[in-house]
Amino acid sequence: MLELIEVTKVYRGGKRAVDGMSLRLGTGMVGLLGPNGAGKSSLMRIMATVTRPTSGRVLFEGTDVVARPNALRRVLGYLPQDFGVYPNLTAREFLSYLAAAKGISARSARARIDELLTLVNLTEAAKRPLGKYSGGMLRRVGIAQALLADPRVIIVDEPTAGLDPEERVRFRNLLSELAADRVVLLSTHIVSDVESVAADIAIVAQGRLRRRGTPEDLLREIDGQVWEMLVPSAHVNAVQSRFVVSRMVRTPSGVRMRVLSAVPPVPDAVPVTPDLEDVYLDVLQRSSAGTAVAR
Repeated sequence: MLELIEVTKVYRGGKRAVDGMSLRLGTGMVGLLGPNGAGKSSLMRIMATVTRPTSGRVLFEGTDVVARPNALRRVLGYLPQDFGVYPNLTAREFLSYLAAAKGISARSARARIDELLTLVNLTEAAKRPLGKYSGGMLRRVGIAQALLADPRVIIVDEPTAGLDPEERVRFRNLLSELAADRVVLLSTHIVSDVESVAADIAIVAQGRLRRRGTPEDLLREIDGQVWEMLVPSAHVNAVQSRFVVSRMVRTPSGVRMRVLSAVPPVPDAVPVTPDLEDVYLDVLQRSSAGTAVAR
C-alpha cells in the first residue's frame, strides 16, 4: 500500500503544484490522467522520494517515506518524464552501471539486462552509443531501467512519449501484466494510454484530485450528456463558445460535432454513448469553472 495524505507542494514564488492531494494505491494499476501543468510530475517526484512535499505525508506499508525514503526506494522502479542518460555509453553498459548502483550482482544483471533489452525491442541496438539513439529508443531504455530490479512499486511519468503506436501498445500491455501483483502508477495526459489498461483512473487538474473511479463508473456519470449534431461551417465558432466540444469532423454537408451538454444543445442533436475522453474534458471544464469535486 502506497498512500498520500493531504500532500502539498509549493515552489519558490508561491506556485502551488500539488494542493492537498490524498491518494491511496494498492496492488493493480492506477492511471493518473491530467493535462500538462496539472501537477502530475511534481506528484510523481514526491511519490518516488526524489523531492519532499511542503506538507503532508507519504506512507509505504505504514512507513513515512519522507522521513525514511529507503523503505520505498529499495522496491521502486521509477521512470521520470525527463530521463537523462550518458551519451557515450551503450544501452547495455548504461543498464549494467545502474544495476551495479542498485546492488544487483553482475551475473544476475547480465541475465536481467538481456531479458529487458528483448522486452523493449533494443537487442540489435544494445551496443550502439546512447547519444545516437532516437527519442523513442531512449524512452525504451528508460522503461528498461525502471524494471531492472523487478520492483514491487512502479511509477512511470508520461512513459509513452516518443514511442510509435506499436511500441505504445506493447508497453501498455507490459504494465498491465506487471500490475497483477505490483503497485503501478501510470501518469499521462493521453487518454488512450489509460483507457485500455487501467481499471482505476484518477483525474487531476490544478494540483487537485478531481475525480476517481473505474472507467465504467466515470462513464456512467455523464451518460445522457454527450451529443452529436451536424452544424453549418459558419456556426462552428458559436457552438465552440457555448459548449465543450470533444470532436469535430468536416463533411460535405457541414461539420459533425460531438459536444457535452446536460440538455440537448440543438433540437436535432442525437445522444451518443460517452467515452473516457468525454469524461476527461468534462472534468477539466468543471475544474476550470470551480465545480469539479473528487468522488
